[in-house]
Amino acid sequence: MPGLPAEGGTVAMTEYRPKLGDTVEDTGRKRVGKVMGFEGPYVQLRPIGGGVEWDASPEQLRPLTVVEALSAGMAVVNARSRGERL
Repeated sequence: MPGLPAEGGTVAMTEYRPKLGDTVEDTGRKRVGKVMGFEGPYVQLRPIGGGVEWDASPEQLRPLTVVEALSAGMAVVNARSRGERL
């Protein structure tokens, strides 16, 4: 069962399987994006504010909490209001 201590006292975590539209962090690149598709063994991500997609390994993705996703979206909105290009 996920989140229960495994043998040896460590916590067993279930593997995250991204779905289309999920907002995730690519922990390998330290970038946040939306899941746009799947190509071979990779997950295609696009930055929250739009832009060029990149491929990420599913093992390096973690889902964002609702608060983290809202914060990432607001950062994009605020940057645009200041005239910054992302």
